[in-house]
Amino acid sequence: MRIRSGVVFLALLAAATAVAGPQASKPAARRDPQMIDAQAYQKLLERYRGKPVLVNFWATWCEPCRDEYPMLNELAKQYGPQGLKVVGVSMDDDGDLILMRRFLARYKPVFPNYRKMAGTEEAFRQSIFPGWTGSLPATYFYDKDGKQIGHVFGEGKREAYEATIRTLLSAGSN
Repeated sequence: MRIRSGVVFLALLAAATAVAGPQASKPAARRDPQMIDAQAYQKLLERYRGKPVLVNFWATWCEPCRDEYPMLNELAKQYGPQGLKVVGVSMDDDGDLILMRRFLARYKPVFPNYRKMAGTEEAFRQSIFPGWTGSLPATYFYDKDGKQIGHVFGEGKREAYEATIRTLLSAGSN
């Protein structure tokens, strides 16, 4: 009986030590992308004035977006040190929040991402580019003065992106 009580005591002591002992620190939970509307989008562009900017609109349900996103991440790594700012904007609905989190966890973007605020989709799109129907992916290029100088609807080719980026960067160095 004494031996059994001793074994039970040791088992309880080991369990208590495991629970109370130092635990591996959990990585900080990533915050969801900040929600933006048309006005916040314009403020975002103002924040980057003086730098060339590439803004990509994407959604988790968009297959070409999923194909293109890793390339955008590579471009951000390659041209970021030269001054290019890359920004992503998720067009997912609130019901797709979990999918959006998984998308970002999978692709680990090195650039900031935002999320379109629900409602007024048409006004949001038209404030970005008059006539934009909402087709995705959609990428817009802005020069250092904040002027939109080009766009790509649908999945773009890396060569086309790089040519535009080099133009933006060379114009910024003058």
